[in-house]
Amino acid sequence: MSNRNCLRFLRRVLASATLATVTFAAAQAEEVNVYSYRQPQLVEPLFDAFTRETGITVNTIFAKDGLIERMAAEGQNSPADVLLTTDISRLSQAVSLGITQKVNSDVLDKSIPASYRGADNNWFALTLRARVIYASRDRVQQDTITYADLADPKWRGKICTRSGQHDYSLGLIASIIAHEGAAKAQAWLDAVRTNLAHKPSGNDRNQVKSIFAGECDLALGNTYYMGLMETNDKEPEQKEWAKAVKVLFPNAQDRGTHVNVSGMVMAKNAPHPDTARKLMEFLAGTEAQRIYAEVNHEYPVTPGVEASERVRSWGTLKADQLPLDEIAKNRKAASELVDKVGFDEGPSS
Repeated sequence: MSNRNCLRFLRRVLASATLATVTFAAAQAEEVNVYSYRQPQLVEPLFDAFTRETGITVNTIFAKDGLIERMAAEGQNSPADVLLTTDISRLSQAVSLGITQKVNSDVLDKSIPASYRGADNNWFALTLRARVIYASRDRVQQDTITYADLADPKWRGKICTRSGQHDYSLGLIASIIAHEGAAKAQAWLDAVRTNLAHKPSGNDRNQVKSIFAGECDLALGNTYYMGLMETNDKEPEQKEWAKAVKVLFPNAQDRGTHVNVSGMVMAKNAPHPDTARKLMEFLAGTEAQRIYAEVNHEYPVTPGVEASERVRSWGTLKADQLPLDEIAKNRKAASELVDKVGFDEGPSS
């Protein structure tokens, strides 16, 4: 090979090497920034799997509160690509504050039913949690129930629940307004207040503890708390609480049980929209749905993906198909009813 040809060959090799290095560096630099209300142990296994599959790095900020407000305050300078959160109220809040954007994705449209995504595809559910009734195994003989039954005088002094102003409670009340109208919902809520054992307090686990202690026979709660109690090795007394109750799925014979969701949105000012969409599609995939729902003791939203064996052991969920956007529209009215009937003041109000 002549010196001239050797020089040309070296130049081609160097050029190829430089291009490969740049391409590799660009691939390595791919990332997606996630703001998450969900706890690290619940989502990090999925992020790790996503990175292994795609090579995309997931940068995450976790917080219990304030992430939506933070994104709104950051505006165009927000680094967030994807927001993960719980409850339709937070998803609706994100939309109303203008910090989301529509996501066009055949994968998401196919994986997530229309009732579990926003009308404009600006939010998507990832898992479902059902608002069920915990019932004493020893003192409650019936195995079927409706939400309307909670107003029956036979339960006077036998119902426990958390605050009516909590997001989980408001979601249920809002669904009843959507189905029955505000007047009937108010009458129902007032009758349930009369049937309370004491003022609403604590979280859903505390309601199960109250049944265990004999303070009440029925309580409202989310399904996944049963999984959290049944697997709580750090506080084994919660396993005993869980053994004291059975799960009843209200309205299983008609409209179905009220469900809420955990979900995701793409940030309006996402700096990495392509990798954000890839992550969202991954989370809606069959394997991710199975893992995510099992870790959270929740129900997958993707058709054909089964809930975990533990979740199935509680009974069969027939989910109310009322679009969650309809429920969100009634949340303000639900909050007003809670105050109007003095629900959080308890049975003596």
